[in-house]
Amino acid sequence: MDRCALAHQYHKQGYSCAQSVAGAFADLTGWEPEQLFAAAGSFGGGVGGSHEELCGAISGALLVLGLLYPHTQGEDREAKRKVFDLAKRFRQRFFETFGHTRCGNLLRARCGVSEETTAARLGLTAHCDIMVVTAVEILEALLRETA
Repeated sequence: MDRCALAHQYHKQGYSCAQSVAGAFADLTGWEPEQLFAAAGSFGGGVGGSHEELCGAISGALLVLGLLYPHTQGEDREAKRKVFDLAKRFRQRFFETFGHTRCGNLLRARCGVSEETTAARLGLTAHCDIMVVTAVEILEALLRETA
């Protein structure tokens, strides 16, 4: 199953946007999906369901980037620069796609999908499903470019 479909399946099972995106990348992180669900558990709904902060789909993707490009030594400025750069690029692409990154703003904007996206191919119309699948799509593209 491709990651977009897997993330959508997780979301349908009741996992938050953050958990669904992070869990779809278990194969790359070396973590079990359940570990990723736990790590991302409080990020959904714009952080704890408040809808006031960063979209959970973005938070889940950023968690994955942190695991794939770890900055674990304080003095390692190159690792820090790398993960910050990737996080910034991801956020910019998400913003270019939807015009917002805050959960509440995205909910109010009710962003749709263009025909060439995986969300459209899967026939998704529910707001958060679109955010989840698009975040996976953006992260996969970014990772391909970085490899």
